Amino acid sequence: MNKLAFLGPIGSFSQEAAISYNKNLELLSCNSIPQVIEKVKNGLANEAILPIENSIEGSVTSTIDLLIQETKLKIKTEIVIPIEHCLLIKDETKLENIQHVYSHPQALSQCRKFLTDNTPNAELIASLSTSNAVEEMKKSKYISAAIANQKCASIYNVKVISKKISDNKNNYTRFIILSDRDNKNTGKDKTSICFDFSNDSPGILYMVLEKFAKQNINLTKIESRPSKTNLGNYIFLIDLEGHRSDEIVNKCFNQVKPLVSMFKILGSYPKFNI
Repeated sequence: MNKLAFLGPIGSFSQEAAISYNKNLELLSCNSIPQVIEKVKNGLANEAILPIENSIEGSVTSTIDLLIQETKLKIKTEIVIPIEHCLLIKDETKLENIQHVYSHPQALSQCRKFLTDNTPNAELIASLSTSNAVEEMKKSKYISAAIANQKCASIYNVKVISKKISDNKNNYTRFIILSDRDNKNTGKDKTSICFDFSNDSPGILYMVLEKFAKQNINLTKIESRPSKTNLGNYIFLIDLEGHRSDEIVNKCFNQVKPLVSMFKILGSYPKFNI
């Protein structure tokens, strides 16, 4: 049976996305995003699933940095799931009495207003994942709560004190599945790339973007990440419509490569329709 590595423990949103992707795979729980990648690199898993973008908080930078700097794995597909946060407790208590709230940093941020209004005296403590937060909450000697999904309540035998606590109800997270190869051309694809420049000069990014515009290639996302070499040096990431094997996309890539110092295709994969 093929194995899929995910960011655990059991009950995390990553596990929920993994099951939604393919419920017939054997799932391997990992303690960190780098460990998820290592499982595939070392042959212990066939694929990996990682969060890459949230509709409220934006990009998951640790995933993006790994794609750029530390792995040759390709994006094979993407999946988007709705995120519904709940506040979980181990013992009956009132919201205003809660002293510590555990969760993943993105979950804490996504529920900021709820926490400010309802647990004003609580210290917010970052966890590696939402399900890991429940484990930490259960071990805490303080009156504590954790932000996680409702399934965690039954998995870890805790109580739900509040449901749907996200400040913005339009809360979705995009996950990517990584493998040794990306996907075949389906005709309804996206491609993710990254590149950087050896020297900074006026209009240098414009010259790259102009190539895509002239080929009528739609860019669905543009962002930058520090290169981790020198302050002020950045790597640019682009999601675009089309497959790397499309003639027009391949032609554009060939026009862009002479303009940049590094060019990397992160993968071509089918677009996910919400």
